[in-house]
Amino acid sequence: MSRLLIAAALSAIATLGFAADDLTVLKPGERGERPPRKMLHTYLLEECQKHFDARKADVEKLKTPAEIAARQTALKAKFTEAIGGFPEKTPLNPKVIGTLKRDGYRIEKVIYESRPEHHVTANLYIPEGKGPFPGVIMPIGHSQNGKAAEYMQRGALVLVKNGFVALVYDPIGQGERSQLLDKLGNPAIKGTTSEHTMVGVGAILVGRGTASYRIWDGIRSIDYLVSRPEVDAKKIGCSGCSGGGTLTSYLMALDDRIEAAAPSCYITSLERLFATLGPQDAEQNITGQVALGIDHADYIFMRAPKPTLILASTKDFFDIQGTWDSFREAKQVYTKLGFPERVELIEADASHGYPKSHREAMARFFSRWLKSEDKVIVEEPWPIEKDADLQCTRSGQVLEDFKGRSVFDLNAALADEFAKKRAAKKWEPGEFRKEVARVIGLTGEIPAAKVTEAGTAKGEEITIEKRVFHPVSGIPLPVVLLGPTDKKPEAGLVVYLHDEGSTKFADGAAQLARGGRRVLVIDLRGLGETAPGVVAPGKPPTFGVEYKESFLSLHLSRPLLGQRVYDLLSVIKAVDPKAEGIELIAHGSTTCIVALHAAVLDERVKSLRIERGLASWDMVVHTPITQNQLVNAVPDALKVYDLPELAGAFAPRKLFIAEPIDANGQASLIGNTGTQRAAEDWYKVTYDAYKAAGSDKLSIVNQFK
Repeated sequence: MSRLLIAAALSAIATLGFAADDLTVLKPGERGERPPRKMLHTYLLEECQKHFDARKADVEKLKTPAEIAARQTALKAKFTEAIGGFPEKTPLNPKVIGTLKRDGYRIEKVIYESRPEHHVTANLYIPEGKGPFPGVIMPIGHSQNGKAAEYMQRGALVLVKNGFVALVYDPIGQGERSQLLDKLGNPAIKGTTSEHTMVGVGAILVGRGTASYRIWDGIRSIDYLVSRPEVDAKKIGCSGCSGGGTLTSYLMALDDRIEAAAPSCYITSLERLFATLGPQDAEQNITGQVALGIDHADYIFMRAPKPTLILASTKDFFDIQGTWDSFREAKQVYTKLGFPERVELIEADASHGYPKSHREAMARFFSRWLKSEDKVIVEEPWPIEKDADLQCTRSGQVLEDFKGRSVFDLNAALADEFAKKRAAKKWEPGEFRKEVARVIGLTGEIPAAKVTEAGTAKGEEITIEKRVFHPVSGIPLPVVLLGPTDKKPEAGLVVYLHDEGSTKFADGAAQLARGGRRVLVIDLRGLGETAPGVVAPGKPPTFGVEYKESFLSLHLSRPLLGQRVYDLLSVIKAVDPKAEGIELIAHGSTTCIVALHAAVLDERVKSLRIERGLASWDMVVHTPITQNQLVNAVPDALKVYDLPELAGAFAPRKLFIAEPIDANGQASLIGNTGTQRAAEDWYKVTYDAYKAAGSDKLSIVNQFK
């Protein structure tokens, strides 16, 4: 919450006769509780640890090659499903745009299509002499200039100078492949990892991920490499650094054509990664990975016993202890298979990167395993090319030259396809609720939360009772119960949620309490007092202050949205309201989606009001640059339902939607005009559902009052 909002809330509290401390429920250090702002992160790490321990136990049980092979098959299937599977292969339509002739080799500038009208720019380094030569695909780290980055050029040079064909290609969001351009044809999203994560927000909703697209680019790049007559298709290697090390790890696990692999400055363990650096950009977070029991060591495990070299650096921010842990596990597996010499590790006294020592070790390793030549290879200070000379397009961007399909377009196309299928699907109400619960990660009965008292503050008009609800062990939820001081409250209960936490209650809930209502104000996990961070004034967090917690939750196949719905349903069950039922009010993009899900799943909610809530997930997918939507993204959700359809499932109960917002938090952009009619058009499926139910209890207005 901004300082101005805090000041306004505290001022309102003061006028009611309360001090700021009267609203603080969780106090660090009391009753042995962990610091509130670290609560969610610590809880998720503990949940991950359960899976890490279970996975280790499973690996330790493996004794025979047959048992190892069975786990390899199972892991590959799980991993492929987790990234959304692969499309059919389509023509690459390759073109050689130009050639640079150099001393002992040439560089071809090539463009091919990994998907129809989705172009990949690459440089192919080809040695002089009689082929075919072993070929090496080189995914790139997060360098803005992509394939022209110095370390990639030098890696390709040490290979081509020693008799290898090397293919260095631009990833999405880098080099000539920015996936969103401004009016001047320049990258519209600043930062390569930012674009990757922005792609991931929409991709999650359609059951894909940034890794899905990047892995397919890599597979199709291998297709192009092996199509070349200069390349021996049976002798393929793969090596890249950082983000390129990530892709090397994915590709070497999934594509059996890669005979030898050398990922640089990436392999560690998820246990150590999460405990130190934390989750990185979207391509490095696979939905359900932790829950499925897939760790970094498994990228090596899935390809065993093919030759693999881990290139590591002592001072890397990818934890070196995790690297050695994964290597030790891999070494044990390779030993059980009878090939311990095929997996190795080097540790350079260097920081994060692809240093000369890594490049030389990579070339020596590939020489041994792809050429059967065990020799010393030394990298010389060969001259490198200027960025512009390696460029494959006229403008420097494929989207500017070819007006093709971006990854954002691919996400949107999937969303459109799912929308058509949803429109033709007819659900039974009970079946639909079960599917909604499954999609957001809720299974089984939700128990009532345990409750502890945390103090009472009585004012002239309202009384505040502070409570702590515990839906699960390790998750204390601060709750404030407000009611009139000098009169009997009206029947029924109002449950109030706000994105910015219970300190905003003075602007809404307090007014209801003044009028005689009992109001329960809840800070769901990771909100209010337990928010992992605070929004900086004037700098809204593009991916949310809880982006690390969002990724950890996705690793667990338990979207943070679903966890918060669990919280709300558990609290509702615990408060045991009177027969008149619950009136649920939520304000803000995050809590409105939570409230909508909870209301549909719990029939005791008789009335729902959502204020400034996100109108549609489909809108998120069709909006390349969004604000704070990672926390709301649920894997595969759009295959089953969108938010207007979910709202329709609340019929015939009373539903009031005030000032619905778009994927950037703007109400004025709904339907491009912000008119009442535009909002009604966007919610047509909701209106249709209420009409079919014979209910007139739906109201949608574009102005919040």
